[in-house]
Amino acid sequence: MKKVLKVIAIIVAVAGIAAAVYAIVKKFLDKKEAEVPAEEEYVSADLADEDFVTETVA
Repeated sequence: MKKVLKVIAIIVAVAGIAAAVYAIVKKFLDKKEAEVPAEEEYVSADLADEDFVTETVA
C-alpha cells in the first residue's frame, strides 16, 4: 500500500510542477503580447490608393 501512495504522490507532484510551469509561461506570454503597440498591428485595407504600383516578374 505504501508503494501505491508513493506513486500517487509522485504523480501529484509532477502534475503540480507542470501546472506551475504552465502558469509561468502563460503569464510571460500574456505580458509579452500586451507590450506590442496597437499601431504595429494595424493593416490598412484602402484599395483605392492610386499611388500604389505593382510589379510583375516576367
